[in-house]
Amino acid sequence: MAKDGEKGEWKDFIWNPRTREFLGRTASSWGLILLFYVIFYIFLAGLFALTMYVMLQTLDEHKPTWQDRLSTPGMVIRPKADETFEIVYNIQKTESWDMYAQALDKFLAPYNNSVQAQKNDECTPDQYFHQEDSGDVKNNPKRSCQFNRTILEECSGINDRYYGYQEGRPCIIIKLNRVIGMLPGNNGQAPYVTCGAKRYKVGKNEWREDTDKIGEMAYFPPNGTFNLMYYPYYGKKAQVNYSQPLVAVKFRNITVNQDVNIECKINANNIPIGSERDKFAGRVSFKLRINTEK
Repeated sequence: MAKDGEKGEWKDFIWNPRTREFLGRTASSWGLILLFYVIFYIFLAGLFALTMYVMLQTLDEHKPTWQDRLSTPGMVIRPKADETFEIVYNIQKTESWDMYAQALDKFLAPYNNSVQAQKNDECTPDQYFHQEDSGDVKNNPKRSCQFNRTILEECSGINDRYYGYQEGRPCIIIKLNRVIGMLPGNNGQAPYVTCGAKRYKVGKNEWREDTDKIGEMAYFPPNGTFNLMYYPYYGKKAQVNYSQPLVAVKFRNITVNQDVNIECKINANNIPIGSERDKFAGRVSFKLRINTEK
């Protein structure tokens, strides 16, 4: 009998035909509580939307309000086969180096002279290309300076479509990461790239360099400079056609059949030397190995 009573109480709690209550509440009670929560959540949604609207009014669509960046920008190379930054190929095996040539072709396609002439302007070299806004009037979109592929000369891929890879004299393209508003040089001195042997550890307290293996190097543009006219950079939305300046390094007689560890770094009178803790701050390291054996 007790079980029948408990069963009846549960049935009445779910639906009581005498009081017409569902789960202990009448239809009007359920309606009021649902109405309360609907209004409550509409209020919360409206408050959130208003807060977001007010916050968005403080943002500039073309430039970040706050920039928390490293004082030393990063550097990257092309071609980049993988995350290990190793360029390894065999001169005798076309398929081993043709992928590097194709990667450089794809990367340099936007730098074709015809493309640059259509999108960008001829600028005055050796001076910053400032394009400031006039008060609340935004000077957008901002113009960009031409960086023609022919500037890279022997590493442009125009006269040598294989960028020297087929003869063991490969080209490496270096670019500096984009940083909004950066002026990389004081007193008209442009930043420039230098490459050399990377110091690496081979034992507990033993270090080694591959200085004798690197051989002669040639830089394009001359002296490996990033001309000042490509700075400052104003951001992807403000400067939609911006072409990053490049520096090409050609290894003319590097030692073959051996690993050669190389480090390239940026040199400027107002850019601090990168920390050893961040291997990409102002420098980039990679291994180059050219095999000649079949």
